[in-house]
Amino acid sequence: MNTAAEAPLVLRDDRADGLTTLTLNRPGQFNSLSKAMLTAIQAELDAIAASESVRVVVIAGAGKAFCAGHDLKEMRGNHSKEFMQALFKQCGELMLSITRMPQPVIARVHGIATAAGCQLVSMCDLAVAADVAKFAVSGINVGLFCSTPAVGLARNLGRKAALEMLLTGEFIDAMEARAKGLVNRVVPADALDAEIDRLAGNILGKSAIAIRMGKGMFYQQLEMGLTEAYEYAGEVMACNMMSEDAGEGIDAFMQKRKPEYKGC
Repeated sequence: MNTAAEAPLVLRDDRADGLTTLTLNRPGQFNSLSKAMLTAIQAELDAIAASESVRVVVIAGAGKAFCAGHDLKEMRGNHSKEFMQALFKQCGELMLSITRMPQPVIARVHGIATAAGCQLVSMCDLAVAADVAKFAVSGINVGLFCSTPAVGLARNLGRKAALEMLLTGEFIDAMEARAKGLVNRVVPADALDAEIDRLAGNILGKSAIAIRMGKGMFYQQLEMGLTEAYEYAGEVMACNMMSEDAGEGIDAFMQKRKPEYKGC
């Protein structure tokens, strides 16, 4: 029988329909992102990215919190610039890997998401929150501006809204997070899993090849100028149109029947 110290840092649950849930499993530390935790999450994401059977990923948290950010105790115990540089580089690579993997990633936020935990929410493709969830980038309260969380936050919220969170460290509730663009949906806590299933199920019903191509296109075009973005998007769409799934989807629409997609 495993003790708490031996328990896996990330729990993985694969469903037959293509939905995989990764649960951060340091409940006693509010799922804080130690180097070991980052390594464990990265390993799971790398394996999932290479899988053709996983279609949608959910990131959840065990215990009371979704994720309380970096492990401050570990950081204070390794107080060197080299450690900090390696830690933030590792975390940045993890966040980027979420956007680079072909499967859509949904954050399931049932409790607090602070600092790098809020960053994790911002970097997931979609997010569903319980109405009791709260969000903050609270490093400023201990003399540390949340610079790396600011990258994701600034790409989800307007500038003034993002800077207000970063400069004050104040919490916002789930409804405010939705209004500001940090999460997609807010539901009562007891309806959170059902809402995740609805959202994931909607995506699972679509063409896998279109979802994979579309997610990759979306993030790449964000970094381009307008003309280049249209040229790139047009090429991707032309390639997508040549897929068997696109032909099946259009035929099914015209014939008023449900499409039978085959692409991976």
